[in-house]
Amino acid sequence: MPSVRVLSAGCEPGVLFRVDGDHVGRPGCGIPGALMRFRFGGLLRWGALASIFPSLSKVQPMLSPTLQAALNAQINTELTSAYAYLAMAAHLESANLQGSAKWMRRQAREEQAHAMKLFDFVNDCDGSVTLQAIAAPQGHFASTLDVWETALKQEQGVTASIHALLALAMEEKHYPTQVMLHWFVTEQVEEEKTTKSVLEQVRSVGSSSSAIYFVDRHLGKEADKSA
Repeated sequence: MPSVRVLSAGCEPGVLFRVDGDHVGRPGCGIPGALMRFRFGGLLRWGALASIFPSLSKVQPMLSPTLQAALNAQINTELTSAYAYLAMAAHLESANLQGSAKWMRRQAREEQAHAMKLFDFVNDCDGSVTLQAIAAPQGHFASTLDVWETALKQEQGVTASIHALLALAMEEKHYPTQVMLHWFVTEQVEEEKTTKSVLEQVRSVGSSSSAIYFVDRHLGKEADKSA
């Protein structure tokens, strides 16, 4: 009977899993679809292991088609958000608000990082990442206030999307996705709080150019801290 020693999986490291017909692992420690590290060949995903042990090909994938599609859609949402932040950065740079533009560039990088977090998660679950087209972002804004109002609406939209994805994971009782998304839920609370705070500052100063530039310098410094 072939066997492999698991270095990391859905149970304690070092457990010896045996492959025998349609049975994998030991009672109470199921690992279908998991990303596992084996002593031979370094890092192997479940699909690669199944090619070595054909009986494993009968095991159901870790992600359902519906959940996988929703995760791929969220990757697109995060990348779309990054694209939108770059458009806002371009507008603010043209208005000579360099600090605000730097802040938007930082946000774009964060959104890209969020997309890659989801990207890696789908791969770790032995799913299939399908990248979709990214729609052109809004490029014209009536004012600086309009930029920040748009930014807040965008974050609220991302939050709603994350919540819907979490609800789906809960409905399917897919606990790895639920745990992963809890990070996003907390992150979105902070994102909305920060964006709303800047929006209120911009709204309060009105058309005062000197006050706008004061806020702009502050945003530039904040962006530098996290660069």
